[in-house]
Amino acid sequence: LACALAHGDHEHGHYEQKPLAPDADWATRHMAEEHHIDVFDAGSFFTLHDYDDSGEWTPEDILKTYGLKDPSNYHVSQDKKDDAARLILSLFDKDKSGTVSFAEYVIGTAAGVALPDLGFGPGHHGDDEWEYEIHHFEKFHGPDATLEDLTHPEDIEHFRMHEEMELREERQEAMDRMSIVEANIPAKFRR
Repeated sequence: LACALAHGDHEHGHYEQKPLAPDADWATRHMAEEHHIDVFDAGSFFTLHDYDDSGEWTPEDILKTYGLKDPSNYHVSQDKKDDAARLILSLFDKDKSGTVSFAEYVIGTAAGVALPDLGFGPGHHGDDEWEYEIHHFEKFHGPDATLEDLTHPEDIEHFRMHEEMELREERQEAMDRMSIVEANIPAKFRR
């Protein structure tokens, strides 16, 4: 089975999402908004979201695909997350194994079964850089943006996060250079 993916022509800051049909299903919206992929088949969708290349979607894979592992959905209760995974399994897991295999997904979609919109958003599951880039930078800044242009709250938060990461790395590097890290010695063993 050929896995066909067609990416829109874009480079940093130039991607323009093609308008989606009002009746576009969740998977189509997800692929356009989260991956900038306009044309795909069931096999390529499945493979892209088989995060460990195991040939099956576990409940964890399902939650990640729907963005339920992303900070934007931390407010969603574990019961609702479990319900979401159970619903997708009920649609596609025909052998009741507790996972969705590649074949189950492809056969299911060919039979007209679609991933439903569960109301949790477009399914954020990229790292912080990817999410910032596609959901903020590309929408509000162009390729000629300067640091002075990056003044939105999202920009400020993004750069604050990077500054904190750099400070943690510098502290770790300083401790790595020490032969003994006194802070790591329990108080009862210190004089």
